[in-house]
Amino acid sequence: MTEQIIKWYNKNKRDLPWRDNKDPYIIWVSEIILQQTQIKTGIPYFKKFIKKFPNIESLANSQEKELLKIWEGLGYYNRALNMLETAKIIVFNLNNIFPNKYQDLLKLKGIGSYTAAAISSICFDQKIGVVDGNVYRVLTRYYNIEDPINQIGTKRKIQEIANKLVTHKKPGLYNQAIMDFGSIQCKKHEPKCDICPLKNKCKSFKANTVKFRPVKSNKKYQKKRYLNYFICCNKKKIIINQRDSSNIWKKLYELPLIETNKEYSTIEALQNDYFKNKKVSKMQLLQKMTHHLSHQKLIISFWLIESQLNEPILKQKMIHISEIQNFPFPKPIQKFLQLFFNK
Repeated sequence: MTEQIIKWYNKNKRDLPWRDNKDPYIIWVSEIILQQTQIKTGIPYFKKFIKKFPNIESLANSQEKELLKIWEGLGYYNRALNMLETAKIIVFNLNNIFPNKYQDLLKLKGIGSYTAAAISSICFDQKIGVVDGNVYRVLTRYYNIEDPINQIGTKRKIQEIANKLVTHKKPGLYNQAIMDFGSIQCKKHEPKCDICPLKNKCKSFKANTVKFRPVKSNKKYQKKRYLNYFICCNKKKIIINQRDSSNIWKKLYELPLIETNKEYSTIEALQNDYFKNKKVSKMQLLQKMTHHLSHQKLIISFWLIESQLNEPILKQKMIHISEIQNFPFPKPIQKFLQLFFNK
């Protein structure tokens, strides 16, 4: 199986900007960006990231705000914040030496088993198998594994299989090969089974269960949240504030927010304590949108308010609209602001 996948890879591998590179910084950046992100979306972000932060020293010496601005729209912002923390540890605590062993990489924030396996095998030839969504799909189909892959026992079992399949000479080559194989050949939908080099020994192909692999147990309940954002304009200035370290969109900026347990009417919005003593002269619902996160459905409303007391309070700040591009916003707010101010 290993030889067949490597042979397939030598003919079909994708041309990616980080491919055939053994710099652990480059591989680390690419793998973190590609978590929860499709390659076609991740490539432009990778190029932009490396242009801004060409090495780990430049990343370690950067500020949260400029890093989050580069990451804006990519989602899962903890990834970027964890990268900054890890970069500082490597540069300032580890003498700028990237750890070269799987177990040492796992000690760094934001680096899990998959990323540690990718870096240690591709950059340092450590014999350990990577297991991402593509690998789960290939192995559960090839061995016809019917146990849910989101159970601990199954994860351990597949990791053991992956480790056994890795070659001694070029473990990184095989790991990249099986990931590409899962992405291009053994696709989630409409896999190319008829021309697959593994079909003669693929147990799911023989059992006609390919479309049922991998198996996942029931998904988590998707929480529904109602977010009401208020744009307070005052002579081309708006009020914004930075989100705290908890919840979604960590450390990003947003408009003044009221979260409710249902959709607001204008009258209900005006009755909120936030507007007490603000002397609101006008309130208008501008736009509604739905934004999906992994386990949350956000129903977002944007309101325009005019008030005699349009001044920032507490942790809020007032900025000129020309400064908006300097602040990292969650994607739905970024889209709204672009539309609102480009009318």
